Amino acid sequence: MTTREAMRAARSRLEAAGVPGAARDVALLLSEVGGDEAEALTTEIAARFEALVVRRAAREPMSHILGRRAFWRHDFIVTPDVLDPRPDTETLVEAALAAPFETVLDLGTGSGCILLSLLAERPGARGLGTDISEAALAVARRNADVVGVEAQARFVRADWLDGVDGTFDLIVSNPPYVSAAEMADLSPEVLREPHGALSPGGDGLDAYREIARAAPAHLAPGGRLMVEIGAGQANAVTDLWRAAGLANIRVIDDLNGKNRVVSGEKGPD
Repeated sequence: MTTREAMRAARSRLEAAGVPGAARDVALLLSEVGGDEAEALTTEIAARFEALVVRRAAREPMSHILGRRAFWRHDFIVTPDVLDPRPDTETLVEAALAAPFETVLDLGTGSGCILLSLLAERPGARGLGTDISEAALAVARRNADVVGVEAQARFVRADWLDGVDGTFDLIVSNPPYVSAAEMADLSPEVLREPHGALSPGGDGLDAYREIARAAPAHLAPGGRLMVEIGAGQANAVTDLWRAAGLANIRVIDDLNGKNRVVSGEKGPD
């Protein structure tokens, strides 16, 4: 079988398994094993390619197969212990960078992609990432080394803000927000990710309620609280921010025109 024949066969298998973007994934998998469409397929490369195609046909996420995912300006290490960084979350990073900050807290940091992307853009800033999962924190620490901001970042195990001291110019979070009813509609790839990072159960708003309750006390005067939200959640989260006493509340859309971030500010003391 030639390389192109192998690619066509792999694409057909992935399409039959319902994999979206099968042609793109086949090209990435071939490149990952050192193959080239214009060159002959060696026995070794064919075996390695086949092993990856089998995994993808089983709907294992590409980020788990490759062990990485591009986000903002870096490739982040990704494992089954963390949520897969997504392009939509770059909206939160971009919005956070629109104003200066020296200290930043990332709640539920996961892979660390939000916190570390922010710190890489602000070399003088310092940041803290919290997560309830020690396995996720281990990934975040590895990513801090990859991005080159290990001196700027520290990580602690915490259930949201429990045990967190001090105030911050910026608090960010991409919390679990998928409702219990919506979980059944997620793709097989997404369901391979940590369920606790996807959904808090119920109506999907519990994490926002906890953040609204505890985060304002940890904001410096004029500090910003910014979170990613899911579809249809803008009004509910805005109400939570307003009830928490935050001002200048805004809803920011992503590149697809969908509500993606809710931002609020703490007034001066």
